[in-house]
Amino acid sequence: MPQVSTAPNDDSKTADRLLLRTLGNNTVMIAFVFDSDKQIKMSLYPSLEDMKVDQMARAQIAHANQAAYPPAYPSSGHSSSHSASAPPYPTTATSKPVSADQLASLYPVLDEYMGLQLPQHMQQYQSTAVVPASQNTVAVPSVKPTTMVAPISGNSVGLARAQVTHGLREIILCKDGNGRVGLRVQAVNKGVFVILVQKNTPAALAGLRFGDQILMINDVAVAGFSMDDVHKMIKKANPNRITMVVRDRPFERTITVHKDSAGTVGFGFKNGKIINIVKDTSAARNGVLIDHNLLEVNGQNVVGLKDKEISAIIREATSPVTVTIMPTFVYDHMLKNTASSFIKKTMDHSIPDL
Repeated sequence: MPQVSTAPNDDSKTADRLLLRTLGNNTVMIAFVFDSDKQIKMSLYPSLEDMKVDQMARAQIAHANQAAYPPAYPSSGHSSSHSASAPPYPTTATSKPVSADQLASLYPVLDEYMGLQLPQHMQQYQSTAVVPASQNTVAVPSVKPTTMVAPISGNSVGLARAQVTHGLREIILCKDGNGRVGLRVQAVNKGVFVILVQKNTPAALAGLRFGDQILMINDVAVAGFSMDDVHKMIKKANPNRITMVVRDRPFERTITVHKDSAGTVGFGFKNGKIINIVKDTSAARNGVLIDHNLLEVNGQNVVGLKDKEISAIIREATSPVTVTIMPTFVYDHMLKNTASSFIKKTMDHSIPDL
């Protein structure tokens, strides 16, 4: 039976709690709950269950803080020369900040969700400390690495735009004046994937990209749904609020390559498909493979563009260049029922914002 515990973060003086789940001999983090004084925004989660547990934990802490700081009592009505307003400091025993022990008492209510348990011996588990990370990550080790990472390409704007995390995020869409969101999907291996994001539409503004996997729409899991099922669900949804849980492009990966003295990156392509790799080039050294299709260059979508247009984007880009690729057999399966002219005409090919 999976078990859950909370372990303190020794590196922090606040009431941060690390929620752990034990599966056999392996312990994995399923949520990291922060003290209310920390304004942390975490948009990506390792799993859908993590997102749900995190939302529940945040709601519990918000409720605890509301109870810990009650509104000031009104004046008793006695005449006095002093002001009747409440003092600017706590006056009751319940007004003190919530301690870590009090926060720990919140977690047993998780028994009402997925049957999670909190055995005492697991609460003593000494885990690796984690600290809040940037918006595109879930957690990073608290010990900083001793060596520099990516000293050449680490500051590349294209690399930042093209980053594929494979993490989950929750987005909220609304329909435009024509009742559309600008989105088209395809079913692949019982999953639902984005194959078209139209420019200047709610889907584009929400940051959806080609290859994103849609897991839930308005709290309904869409695994096994057909393309028509999803389109009908979106069509019938409330035009003012459509909530989606999306996994970031699971079939895709990014590779950063450097141009040589001639300005080439070391691979050739035809109809967007990589067909050859030049020996002893940056492309060969960094793992570019043939039979993969180019999807993005420095984060800019190139699906549906002609080869000369893609070449111009690569040629004009400064080194290093980050390309996003997908196996061709997956790419062909996604677009088998979609005309390339329709993709070229309607696809959002704008440069994404950071």
